[in-house]
Amino acid sequence: MKIAIVGLGYVGLPLSLQFARSGVDVLGLDIDPSKVELLNQGKSYIKHVLDEDVRQAVDSQRFRASSDFSIRREIDGFILCVPTPLNKNREPDISYILKTGTVIAPHLAKGSLVVLESTTYPGTTEEDLRAVLEKGSGLTAGVDFHLAFSPEREDPGNPSSKVASIPKIVGGLTPKCLEAAVNLYKLAIKQVVPVSSCRVAEATKLLENIFRSVNIAMVNELKMVYSAMDIDIWEVIDAAKTKPFGFMPFYPGPGLGGHCIPIDPFYLTWKAREFGQNTRFIELAGEINTAMPTYVMSKLVEALNEKGKAVNGSRILVLGLAYKADVDDTRESPTFILLDLLKARGAEMHYYDPYVPVIGLTREHSHWQGRKSVAWNRETISSFDAVVIATAHKSVHYEDLAEWASCIIDTRNAMARIKSKACVWKA
Repeated sequence: MKIAIVGLGYVGLPLSLQFARSGVDVLGLDIDPSKVELLNQGKSYIKHVLDEDVRQAVDSQRFRASSDFSIRREIDGFILCVPTPLNKNREPDISYILKTGTVIAPHLAKGSLVVLESTTYPGTTEEDLRAVLEKGSGLTAGVDFHLAFSPEREDPGNPSSKVASIPKIVGGLTPKCLEAAVNLYKLAIKQVVPVSSCRVAEATKLLENIFRSVNIAMVNELKMVYSAMDIDIWEVIDAAKTKPFGFMPFYPGPGLGGHCIPIDPFYLTWKAREFGQNTRFIELAGEINTAMPTYVMSKLVEALNEKGKAVNGSRILVLGLAYKADVDDTRESPTFILLDLLKARGAEMHYYDPYVPVIGLTREHSHWQGRKSVAWNRETISSFDAVVIATAHKSVHYEDLAEWASCIIDTRNAMARIKSKACVWKA
């Protein structure tokens, strides 16, 4: 087999390496030439993807990266791992999928396989992507070439989460399409789970992320309610999770981040309107999660007031720019919202993140591009009026923070077991 994987980000790169490791020849395609150059040198640009793994794949001659999309017809299968953001009106933007489909369509041959992995609303594969592929190739999906959907399942920062061991959902346009896609993924993935259609596979991914969004919203709301009652939500969760059945712990935070959970539920909300359906539960969860940075700011205001200080003119450090612990992924990070909110109130804003030394280009927060993480030392940290823990990286020395900072607003319960001379507020 020779396959092309389009999009070498947090989904496409680990998948490419796993296929190469399994003996499949992989052409990795990405529009960013700097990424392509690094990969072909055997270097990774993603923290949890090791240089050694990239180097082994390149040295085996099973993997090479390219920005040249003039693909030859010898490719047997195409896997699309491209972004699916929301536009400025919070509506699905599948333009990356359609552009990629348009580019690869002329290179499809009879018997080729195209699999979409990007999270999207039900119907994208068999309606939107199918249309551009058939128009550009002159071939018919399900007759001349195979078409399928297989949602990505990545858990960055979790060392026990490996591509090969995560069950793979696969849905095909036709039974033959399903068979072709299942056979491909079986080459690299231990367990492949076939479902009856592309729509079911698309809906499965949405359910997984909506489940997390709604449950996180619930504990975020309970955090605010219990805080008003002087009850520690973290202690409540620790007690509740001792129940061996009927309970799964979710944890509060300063908001939602990452490419999936803050975005994917709104794909279903948008599509549901086409069928005259309302998604009130999903939208309510979105409102609660979106409001969390404002709640954290209110706790910071209280903490500063207790010290006789105003937000305006205060020097504030936000600890953690990545959206979750132990990764370098800043997509949709609520830390950016905190930075914007506090800067608008007149605060002098800085951040510290060992995994994000410099802020790169972001779609929504390009005004922070180029800002650098502060140094981690007593002189620097003690110069701030308050420190907000937004992401609890394990590599951060919270004992040092307890010693150096005078005021800490903890949104992740990172200081729970650390004695501190500082004023610590849970938010």
